[in-house]
Amino acid sequence: MKISYFGTTTLLFDDGKDQVFFDCHFTRPSLAKYIAGSQPSDTALIDDLMKLHPMDRLRAVFISHTHHDHVMDAPYVVKKTGAVMYGTSSAMNVAKGGGVSEKQLVEFKANTSYKVGGFKITVIPSLHSKPTILNNDLGQTIDEPLDPNARLRDYKEGGSYDFYVETGDKKYMIRPSFNYIEGQMDGYKADVLFLGVAGLAKADAATEEKFFAETAAKLEPKLIIPVHWDNFFSPLDKPVTGMPPLIEHTEAVFHKLAMYCEANGIDLLIQIPRTSITV
Repeated sequence: MKISYFGTTTLLFDDGKDQVFFDCHFTRPSLAKYIAGSQPSDTALIDDLMKLHPMDRLRAVFISHTHHDHVMDAPYVVKKTGAVMYGTSSAMNVAKGGGVSEKQLVEFKANTSYKVGGFKITVIPSLHSKPTILNNDLGQTIDEPLDPNARLRDYKEGGSYDFYVETGDKKYMIRPSFNYIEGQMDGYKADVLFLGVAGLAKADAATEEKFFAETAAKLEPKLIIPVHWDNFFSPLDKPVTGMPPLIEHTEAVFHKLAMYCEANGIDLLIQIPRTSITV
């Protein structure tokens, strides 16, 4: 499986025949624009990335939740490629506002599996990380088609989900947010865990221990790849950095994660945005 990472939680899975996106965010507006402004998709950047990372077999785009850094570029990508977009009712309204045809939209159901080419993708209810001063709309939905020129803060969370991806004899868990529902991972095992870590640095010891117990300890992955650690307010054509220190201390995130993996015999890989790996 070839997996390309574009920052935040945007992952492109390619099994050689079919491609599936999990989240879809390439345009990375500045923090100032996020707080008080709007920004449409950077179509020139997306087109360049689609040439460098050919997406000519894209079948589906699955959206974990509808904050701008997970969904804002999905309408452009699905229209350009003909892929089908799967998500919540809020995700459907982002797509409709972006002019996506109804025939390219599937409102997914929790605890339901979807077959896309050689992929089986199970949608698992999850929880977003705890609210912050920049992110206090948890549970709010997008109830009407959303204009692409709407304020970035109008991209409400809309409910959060994890994705369990099965292909052949390999299993992958994508968990975009630093949170958990107790017992939700019971019965699942994964070869690779893509683990959302934004918030891990500030977690106290008890929260950290419980988080790992409800994720990695139950899934028993051979490899953990952290996601949502990079500064998504910085453009993808600039050097990659961790989140601004006022928001997160990325070096502390990596340290905590490394200590956990070391203690439990799990491989750890930090994948840089705009790179691909084969696993």
